[in-house]
Amino acid sequence: MSAEATSPGARSRRRGRTSIDLRRLGRAALLGPASRDRLPDAIGHVADAHRAHHPDADLLVLGKAYVLAEMSHRGQFRKSGEPYITHPLAVTLILAELGAETTTLTASLLHDTVEDTDVTLDQVRAEFGDEVCYLVDGVTKLEKVDYGAAAEPETFRKMLVATGNDVRVMSIKLADRLHNMRTLGVMRPEKQARIAKVTHDVLIPLAERLGVQALKTELEDLVFAILQPEEYERTRAVIADRATTGPSLDTIAVDVRRTLREADISAEVLIRPRHFVSVHRARLKRGEMRGTDFGRLLVLVGEDADCYAVLGELHTCFTPVISEFKDFIAAPKYNLYQSLHTAVAGLDGAVVEVLIRTHQMHRVAEAGVVALGNPYTPVDGAEPADGERADPTRPGWLSRLLAWQESATDPDTFWTTLRADLAQDREISVFPADGGMLGLPAGATCVDAAYAQYGDGAHGCIGARVNGRLATLSTVLVDGDTVQLLLAQGPVQAPGGAGGVGGLGDSGGPGGERTGPKAGQAQEAAPGPSPEWLDHARTPAARIAIAGWLAANPESLKVPESEPRAPGAVTAGRRGVANVVVDVPEDTTVRLAGCCTPVPPDDVTGFLVRGGAVTVHRAECSAVGRMAALGRSPVAVSWGDEAECRVTLYAESFGRPRLLADLTEAIATAGAAIVSANVEPPSEQRVRHTYTLQLPDAAGLAGLMRAMRDVPGVFDVRRAQHEPAS
Repeated sequence: MSAEATSPGARSRRRGRTSIDLRRLGRAALLGPASRDRLPDAIGHVADAHRAHHPDADLLVLGKAYVLAEMSHRGQFRKSGEPYITHPLAVTLILAELGAETTTLTASLLHDTVEDTDVTLDQVRAEFGDEVCYLVDGVTKLEKVDYGAAAEPETFRKMLVATGNDVRVMSIKLADRLHNMRTLGVMRPEKQARIAKVTHDVLIPLAERLGVQALKTELEDLVFAILQPEEYERTRAVIADRATTGPSLDTIAVDVRRTLREADISAEVLIRPRHFVSVHRARLKRGEMRGTDFGRLLVLVGEDADCYAVLGELHTCFTPVISEFKDFIAAPKYNLYQSLHTAVAGLDGAVVEVLIRTHQMHRVAEAGVVALGNPYTPVDGAEPADGERADPTRPGWLSRLLAWQESATDPDTFWTTLRADLAQDREISVFPADGGMLGLPAGATCVDAAYAQYGDGAHGCIGARVNGRLATLSTVLVDGDTVQLLLAQGPVQAPGGAGGVGGLGDSGGPGGERTGPKAGQAQEAAPGPSPEWLDHARTPAARIAIAGWLAANPESLKVPESEPRAPGAVTAGRRGVANVVVDVPEDTTVRLAGCCTPVPPDDVTGFLVRGGAVTVHRAECSAVGRMAALGRSPVAVSWGDEAECRVTLYAESFGRPRLLADLTEAIATAGAAIVSANVEPPSEQRVRHTYTLQLPDAAGLAGLMRAMRDVPGVFDVRRAQHEPAS
């Protein structure tokens, strides 16, 4: 934008200077009928490109915007020496060729006027309306004189917030950056590298998310040439010396056309060459390149059903590579992309990738949100209900970004977090158990789902169920998972009160889950997030919320020191379950760890956890190693005289009738009481049972486990124990 504008002997913007009379200027320039011949010659190629997509477009407003832009930028030059007006013209032509509607092109012609000249937003609004004014304001940079080093991140924040209300703002910015990258050679090498790095980290991911592949691929190649010049030259040489081994794409394209013609399917078969970065990636992945590796076949048809007809013919007449098949028509990508992807092999074994889509899908695949035209135009002339605009272009990633940026008040935090967020190049959808859908980046965990669903209320999360099974909060989610987040019944406590490490901590049931209080017991407050949660949070919203809570509660990072005292008996966990002797004050809460459920005479050790509680683990429990790695000192623990104990057992069996009845009968015969039981749905004819049992004497545990193993169909019984940490 204005980075390349120069006005000899003058600042780019002078406040207090006499403003341009836009009405007089517009009348003088555009008197007469609004015909094609009345447009200024310089904008003729823009008008031709625009009419190709919008035959009925009113071009008068474009001529009017061009006259204003040319007059206001007159006397300004780019670093290359060209008149500055060539830049907004080039940006507008890029958008016109993508099919942008008239309002976007008008704003594109004017996008630097408010930033670099004496034209004001009020004048733009008066002459061109509120929509054009909003778009121009959205892409206008903030002044360095006002924001200093924070000008760039705050400009992007302003632009993204504006994009949340109108995605056409980002369309103009992407086209603007593309033209600047095309002409970046006149800049100093260090400035080229800085601009290319920001383009790589921020604008290319945004182009991908908005589906504007035509801009994204060219930006990738331009950035590649600047940031990796040696690899770029090597790739260019590979393309110049294109491999001739095996049949060429042209030969296979002829075979595909003949196959579809014989099947009476009307289709256009094109060869789509790979761009530089795509060839570079293919070369790194495949090593030696063959002729068919330098491009793909693109098959364009009229209707959705024709796409599947083409797929059927290709898979019938050629050998399909099943692992390469993807259906983005039935399940479109989050950036609006739709297409069928497949790969087929010819008789000589040469493999070619094929993309199958309709002409409309192709438009959207190339231009993304730009191809939608004005997404806010009322349907059939009807205004949206309650004055709201239905926006089909605001996907989950943009809503998440707009939500977390409000919490990132510091410009450096926002800038760093934005780059990290945009580095997540895939999105998944998960479904809360109580309905709805959450869009999350690939690699997101239950921690991220909790904060996406509950915001700061997720501080009280104590566990999760993924697809009906208990899971740790660190569990990585995959597309289509059903997630039930388990929240503490009590309020989130300040550090120092009762409680242990929740969710990712080292106490409670499987996955750190703790059960709610029984009748007659005091309800325990949730302890809030632990520092370990940051290791498993992938979304900025979760990381910012967790870091904020930890910063506001620094005591949560400290392990309270205990005063030495004479050993005494303290009841661990639920009263009457088991008796352990711990060298801590009498009012200290002591729990048996749910991850390994120790019972006498196991070798045990204890650790102080946040909140002043002691958690008792079996010596071989993997949590012991994690506690030691965190620098927590062990607490001496021994068993008392009480014989009664509680233990969790897993029974693995083959499914059969009356299996559950036989198992519970064996447990009762051994004298154990069932506190809780869970039977998972059969998987490959195997069933997993989880029993929490109360035993009158720990010495009877071995006999109980033998009795359960003797039940027909049961092939393994073992005590609860986490897998060893990797």
